[in-house]
Amino acid sequence: MPKIRPTTAKRLKRAAIARIHGRPAKPRPKLSGSRRRAPVQIGEIVRKRAEAEAAVADARKSHERLREAMLRVDITELKQREASFRLLFDSNPVPMIVCGLDDERILGVNDAAARHYGYGRAEFEQLTIRKLQAFETEPPWAGDRSSDEQAARTWKHVRADGTLIDLAIYSRHLVYGDQPAVLLALMDITERKRAEARLAFMAQHDGLTGLPNRNLLRQQMDDILLHTRRSAEKVAVLVLGLDNFKAVNDTLGHAIGDKLLRGVAKRLRSTLREEDKLARLNSDEFAIVQSGLRRPEDAVLLSRRLLQAIGDPYLLDGNSIVIGASIGIAMAPGDGDESEKLLKNADMALSRAKNDLRGTFSFFEAGMDARAQSRRKIEIDLRDAIQNEVLRPYYQPLVDLSTGRITGFEALVRWPHPERGMISPAEFIPVAEDTGLINALGGLMLRCACMDAALWPDEVRVAVNLSPLQFRTGNLLAVVMDALKQSGLPAKRLELEITETLLLEKSSQVLATLHALRALGVRISMDDFGTGYSSLSYLRSFPFDKIKIDQSFVRDLGTNRDAQAIVRSIISLGVGLGVTITAEGVETESELSCLRAEGCHEGQGFLFSRARPNAEIIGLLKAQRGADFMAPVDAAEKAVLVA
Repeated sequence: MPKIRPTTAKRLKRAAIARIHGRPAKPRPKLSGSRRRAPVQIGEIVRKRAEAEAAVADARKSHERLREAMLRVDITELKQREASFRLLFDSNPVPMIVCGLDDERILGVNDAAARHYGYGRAEFEQLTIRKLQAFETEPPWAGDRSSDEQAARTWKHVRADGTLIDLAIYSRHLVYGDQPAVLLALMDITERKRAEARLAFMAQHDGLTGLPNRNLLRQQMDDILLHTRRSAEKVAVLVLGLDNFKAVNDTLGHAIGDKLLRGVAKRLRSTLREEDKLARLNSDEFAIVQSGLRRPEDAVLLSRRLLQAIGDPYLLDGNSIVIGASIGIAMAPGDGDESEKLLKNADMALSRAKNDLRGTFSFFEAGMDARAQSRRKIEIDLRDAIQNEVLRPYYQPLVDLSTGRITGFEALVRWPHPERGMISPAEFIPVAEDTGLINALGGLMLRCACMDAALWPDEVRVAVNLSPLQFRTGNLLAVVMDALKQSGLPAKRLELEITETLLLEKSSQVLATLHALRALGVRISMDDFGTGYSSLSYLRSFPFDKIKIDQSFVRDLGTNRDAQAIVRSIISLGVGLGVTITAEGVETESELSCLRAEGCHEGQGFLFSRARPNAEIIGLLKAQRGADFMAPVDAAEKAVLVA
């Protein structure tokens, strides 16, 4: 390629630039061949370079315009976010506070926070978050806690009026007014905490008296026992049971009964030391734990003070009520070193105090536990015996004293135990009544007696004893009707015996049930007359068909003038009311002679026969068909009947 002079290159460059800007170019000399092509190529290069420079300039201008536009967008979005934050912050019903991250000073609050705390905005901004905190020394955002841990923590704050509130605090870091800050959302959980505290209190306290219940008492006892293991001190556990409290409920109503229980609790508390523990265990039982004792006599002194305090009359809604109590005492560590065992042993001692002599106290003895275990085994075996119908009725004759003939039989429950032999009813009937098994037991005896009596001669009746507890279930009438229906026994041949204790309750339900039974044709007898709360009003409240004189008045009747006077009065009363009189426990000829002389209608006792199984009763009735069944007239015949 031929070389171009510098002057020529400059001239060509100027010409190219002039053409780009539209200026006329100076005339060029015409060249031929390769000398004319070189300037053209150079001009093209210059032109393209100029175009590139122009494009770069345009790009820079576009970038500046885009940058300005993006900046305007960022500022707009920021202002929108700030406006949204302000709207959510100010109008939020949840109290919110913004605090400086460095100095903990309150930078801003919403209206909800101002109302909740009772401070004005200006007052708020003079405070730090620590000024609001009641006990905590660190700010809510301090530490490395998860959101769940933070929400689970409860903070105590002080309002402007000095009241304390419980809060759950949620925090979030942000920038507020160009400085690092923390946004606090404050959830007031004061009412929730109060409700939780009430529930916790109710779970460990008695709702009626406010005293600790068994669960809390056991915790307190465990703490006391743990402490006394390191010393020589003793601990006394007293279980106090009110005597005849049920009678108060039944006669005066449960409202009076509740007031009485609160009064008893108040007197107990005032009698005890501050460090003594008091709890209500159940309906009419309280527990007292006395620590720091040196000798059992200290527990005796406390028991006497408690019994004296309770025994004073209570004036409740115009009623003067006198209630007694019995106390069982267990001593630690001698009678046990665990709370539950001590309470159990004290309760056994209470049972002994109630059974032996109410209104006193009794210490636990090792033999009580053995008796309690025996009683528990009786309960288990009795439940099984009832389910498998092992118990059977035995029948003792009721004899017409004027003719000597058998008019009926009283069904007496017997339990042939596979290991212990025949168990006395005096041993298992109280267990049945205490455990509620008496209803099943009574129903079984009623069904069996009706089934057996249905095969006897038509003129022979069967008498079945009823427990007062059977009336409380409300289904006694249905049980009796079902037994009569299944056996086919006419209602007039069934006689139901009740005691005066049942009528003491003065229950309209009891009287309604008795009238309904009598309307069926069933005969109703008052058993053991004279041994309970005898009252002529009982005879007026219900038309009994029979009155049975208790054997305690018949015993030694031939020589006891007082007994003769009582029996004479009862027989005279029965004759006047048109009621059959039956004497129980007739065992001697002299007793029989006195009863006949006084005009007694029926007799029952070993003189005539012991209680026998149904198979023997059928034979006895067959023997009576051809001849009168009279009281034994000689030793041989008497031995046959009593055997």
